[in-house]
Amino acid sequence: MGNESNKTDRLASGAEPPLYDRGEIHQRVRAINAMLKLNARDPDNPPGLLVVTKTIPVERIALLPRDQIIGIGENRAQEIRGKIAHAVDCRVESFDNLPIHMIGRLQTNKVVDIIGRVALIQSLDRIELANEIDRQAGRRDIIAHCLAQVNIGQEAQKGGVSPGETMDAVRAFARLPNLRVEGLMAVLPASDDEGLLRSLFRRMRQLFDQLRAESIAGVSMTHLSMGMTGDAMIATQEGATMVRLGSAIFGPRVRVSDEIR
Repeated sequence: MGNESNKTDRLASGAEPPLYDRGEIHQRVRAINAMLKLNARDPDNPPGLLVVTKTIPVERIALLPRDQIIGIGENRAQEIRGKIAHAVDCRVESFDNLPIHMIGRLQTNKVVDIIGRVALIQSLDRIELANEIDRQAGRRDIIAHCLAQVNIGQEAQKGGVSPGETMDAVRAFARLPNLRVEGLMAVLPASDDEGLLRSLFRRMRQLFDQLRAESIAGVSMTHLSMGMTGDAMIATQEGATMVRLGSAIFGPRVRVSDEIR
């Protein structure tokens, strides 16, 4: 089991594939999905793959195999807007309708920039942000789909509600009419301690199952988003329904050009 959990690290540490090598990108996605299936608690229902595309140009994102991924994850509202505009201006048709998830810390004044442009906001971590998402979604007569971010490692520098406050926070978010909570998200501490990571992932799955059992109105515990390039297989073994990988597919990040940031 330990060997399997290191396979994404070996992918990530390999040479970066050529910038526009569709075949290499597809091969990496297939290999990762095969590992997810192999490590899943339920092999018939492995976690989905969200490809993290921070700093990746839209022309390269367009090479991803859509039928093998959930969508793409972006960290910054400004970059989301820039990439969408660039794709339209340059007619990058393969980028159209590709589901975008907001996975980075979201400031309340940036909600207006992404509402209606993203399929899922994974970083809902405070009631002030929830209120603004609800307000902006109401103005557009849409429902904003969100995950509650949990600071499972209780790290002061990271966003997220504390594990002990998760139930109350989700109940508060769910009272807002234009917002739907569809699961939980976590970013774990940077650590090589597999035992620590496994215990935190397990705690996240427990919170997820507890909330699902509560059957709270306005809440559907569909997604448990946890696990990144260094720890995705451990997360998969502990019950993730979605993992977020970037460098394992694209190689080391490159600086995005100013025109599409």
